[in-house]
Amino acid sequence: MSRSQRLFDLISVLRTRGRTTVAELADDLQVSTRTVHRDLASLSEIGVPVVTEPGRYGGVSVLPGGRFQVAGLSTREKDLLRITGLDASRAAELGHEALARSAVGKLGETDSGRVSVLPLSQVVSVDNRPWFSGVRPSVDVAALAEDIRTGHRLSITYRRSGEDAAEERLVDPYGLLGRGGRWYLVADRDGTPRQYAVERLAAWTVVDAPRRLRSGVTLDSVVEQLARDLERPQKSVIVTALLVRSRLDIARRILGSRLVAVESSADMNTVKISVEYTNIGGVRQLLQFGDSIEVTAPEKARRLVVELATSLLRRHATGEPA
Repeated sequence: MSRSQRLFDLISVLRTRGRTTVAELADDLQVSTRTVHRDLASLSEIGVPVVTEPGRYGGVSVLPGGRFQVAGLSTREKDLLRITGLDASRAAELGHEALARSAVGKLGETDSGRVSVLPLSQVVSVDNRPWFSGVRPSVDVAALAEDIRTGHRLSITYRRSGEDAAEERLVDPYGLLGRGGRWYLVADRDGTPRQYAVERLAAWTVVDAPRRLRSGVTLDSVVEQLARDLERPQKSVIVTALLVRSRLDIARRILGSRLVAVESSADMNTVKISVEYTNIGGVRQLLQFGDSIEVTAPEKARRLVVELATSLLRRHATGEPA
């Protein structure tokens, strides 16, 4: 069963039972409880009002008004909602805004005989754009999606982050990933999975040859692998630091999954945090906390902070190059 189909089956079960447990859902869908937790989070992200109550007597349910009429959706509408959720602007980028609005309208219909409730669109607002980001695709995402659907290889002209020149490469595309307000082309290059930011994709052409995908691998499984490799690399370094307690909330937002531990410290005004990076150079990210943070270990990270701070001081005080 594909992940997209499983999400719709999950909605159907919640709609029928009203309240159940993660273990029961895992048994019904023949997946692990970890997969169910991940799917519930995905449903929440696309606007399904899932309520999870922890504890011995807890359970999973959807809010009244969230028992969607999925049976009334056409095949094309279901296919689009599996990709974009309730994000009409994302559907518009794929060239299907009208279809998305039709589907969302059907989801807001109430069962006959039920007490009328406010349309979900009046009480739930979903905006997948990242804060303070004006990045927009520089290419036609809908056209790229249509070319991927031909099932052929692509020759892309792509500029890597931090570089000026773009290079041409031959890839075998799985599809497109929309995440954090950005689009990514997910493809194999020489049998190795890659993800290419569409905003740095200068051009592409369809190659007259079928794509060569690895056996048993799907778009969803490649996306999951890439995310796992990025967030939990095999080689990493743990940097510990003392952080002013009042800055902890913003640190959680900025550091995300890199923040692997938070502990109390001897000083009630600070907390001890542990941050995971792929290499010691990642400690540069902590400089944005200014005098609210002190890196404590490893010693190599402390030395790098001193070097960076000295370089910044020299540049701003004297104008000398770093």
